[in-house]
Amino acid sequence: MTKKRHHRTRNVNATQKATHNKDAASSEEDTDRLTKLPDDLLLNILERVDTLDAIRACVLSKRMMKLPTMLSHFFLSCSSIPGHHVRARVFNVSEFVRTNSVVAHVTDNILSTRSPEITISRLKIRFLLVQPDCYTIGKSVAHAMKTQKVGAAEFQIVTDKTHLKCSPADLLDHAKQLNDFLGACRDAFAGLRRLWLCNMRFGGELDIPNILSTCKLLESLRLTHCDSGMNSVLQLEHAQLTELEVDYGKFEIVELTCLPKLRRVSYKSWFYSEKDPLYFGFVPQLSKLRLAKTGSRSTRTLELSQLLGNVPSISDLHLDFESEKIWVLPESPELLRPVLSKLQHVILEKLPEGCDLAWTMFILEAAPSLKELCITVWDHWCHMVMRDKEFRERNGYCEKADVEWKPHAPDFKHKNLVKLTIYGFQPDDIFVRFIRCVREHAVNMAEISLHDRKVCLRCGDLDPKMKCPSRYPRNADERMQIIEELGMSLPGFVRFMS
Repeated sequence: MTKKRHHRTRNVNATQKATHNKDAASSEEDTDRLTKLPDDLLLNILERVDTLDAIRACVLSKRMMKLPTMLSHFFLSCSSIPGHHVRARVFNVSEFVRTNSVVAHVTDNILSTRSPEITISRLKIRFLLVQPDCYTIGKSVAHAMKTQKVGAAEFQIVTDKTHLKCSPADLLDHAKQLNDFLGACRDAFAGLRRLWLCNMRFGGELDIPNILSTCKLLESLRLTHCDSGMNSVLQLEHAQLTELEVDYGKFEIVELTCLPKLRRVSYKSWFYSEKDPLYFGFVPQLSKLRLAKTGSRSTRTLELSQLLGNVPSISDLHLDFESEKIWVLPESPELLRPVLSKLQHVILEKLPEGCDLAWTMFILEAAPSLKELCITVWDHWCHMVMRDKEFRERNGYCEKADVEWKPHAPDFKHKNLVKLTIYGFQPDDIFVRFIRCVREHAVNMAEISLHDRKVCLRCGDLDPKMKCPSRYPRNADERMQIIEELGMSLPGFVRFMS
């Protein structure tokens, strides 16, 4: 009996060893299969991932070790901490600082050893504004710009403190550090095409314009939690800038004085002011505008006829109300048509649930060239839940209310609108009445796409009791009933997308 047991044990061990050897051989075979690919194909794969991840992959093979210096696209980021793909993991500042030093070393090493014959098509570096790392990065990039062909270069400059942890003194200190960095590495900034600055309060209103004057080739500027003090004025002039994005900050107004190539503007969460958040001066090519704000009682209602008085060239308009107060006034077509005559695409995002949608028809009345209208109705639960009744009253948030509007020409016909898209569709009178109204006026409508509610990852983790379950039509019978309620003769005209 004992001999049989020993014999069985030896067989099991042999089987486990064979399986282990087989797995190891399979792993080596997979690795060999990867390393046997031609260089151009390997480079194509590596350029699709974070550069530090690409380098970590290349370390596994002697043949692949040479590839990082042959890349033409680089994205080096202080956020590329080992394990950064794991959503549940929490990182501390020291890990970002350590990775930032790695980014500085790798930037210097790769840019100084690569062949100048290989063009750098895109160089994007996200780094902390800390010495000496930022200086190492700035000088390495400046040297590369002098000795190599560098296409689109981008700096994303972040701080070691998040905005919530920054005092006013911290914001001023960050701006001073940036000005010092700019002074030490002017050649690098002079060659940038894209720049993103975070968490800075500049000592004077001329500081940001001075940065722009140094970045002569700049095409895209993004400012997040940046300003020149409470109720400061930002005046921008630049010959090459095509894209501007401003998030938060305490500007009273952003004046786009002279930006002849500007095409896209995005402004999120502007500061409370009695003035419009933006002034449009000479911006002859501006075609895309995105505005986003969580409105409260004190939020000033915008009149598009006044805001866009100098820019009748807008073709794409995106308004995000973040599930709160509607801060746009539905004006008459006589006032709006001169500024919306070229409008072709409109996105109205995060309209509060349970409120009438008829007011959005003012855009159809005033925009004869409109082709597509996309509406998202969404109470963003993970934000709304944090705002209980007491919180909302204390911070001036409004209760839900319909926006008052009456058609100026009840029988008007719109000939160019061909597509209506609704996210957050529910089978109730609000949506059915609105869709029928649009169909009645848009005589050439070709498609109506209806989607269920959008859900963010955090919203999915909330207690279901805190949410109102979706009643989106799922089966054929429910969908056919909706089509009948809409008065559609052709079922294919309506597309249920969820």
